[in-house]
Amino acid sequence: MKIWGRLDSTNVKKVLWCADELALDYQRIDVGGRFGGLNEQDYRALNPNGLIPCLQDGDLVLWESNAMVRYLSARYGEGRLYDADPAARAVADKWMDWATSTLVPPYIAWFINRVRKAPPERDDEAMEKGRQTLARALAVADQTLARQPYLSGDRFAMGDIPLGCLVYAWFELDIERPPMPHLEAWYGRLRKRSAYRDRVMIPIT
Repeated sequence: MKIWGRLDSTNVKKVLWCADELALDYQRIDVGGRFGGLNEQDYRALNPNGLIPCLQDGDLVLWESNAMVRYLSARYGEGRLYDADPAARAVADKWMDWATSTLVPPYIAWFINRVRKAPPERDDEAMEKGRQTLARALAVADQTLARQPYLSGDRFAMGDIPLGCLVYAWFELDIERPPMPHLEAWYGRLRKRSAYRDRVMIPIT
């Protein structure tokens, strides 16, 4: 198995965290960002989008990080990260798609300005709008986590992975955050997982 992507990419973190939860043996290859390589012919043959991550498992080549998490969970983690019951699995799927469709756009607006840009280059209005939109969306997860320990249900599973990668910066950066005790408790549970510490809790860059 091979996984292409740089360690500090949120989407790459999803796949590496999932793979490590399942104790899979894989080779990771640096590409993207400061490593370049996204427009190389060999890489484009694998992922014509020129984005990261990319996963190859035997003859199967995948792009889209959530698809990779679902595949790894289904093939190697049934009964652990992947529920055989369609209804329970749909709950996890729901949160995976929600994190991508609802959280990622305001997260990018907030994170890029807060972390990646120097203060003179920041769009403060976009950054603050992103933070407020994130807070409102995260309140939805907080309400759910008041009733169950994990987004996936009674136990940790694939549905927790996408949002788990996004909330790391939310909780660790020095920003104004409205109180969300259930989300914070869930984050505390994730922090106890060695794969989360190793793959997600790395320096924010």
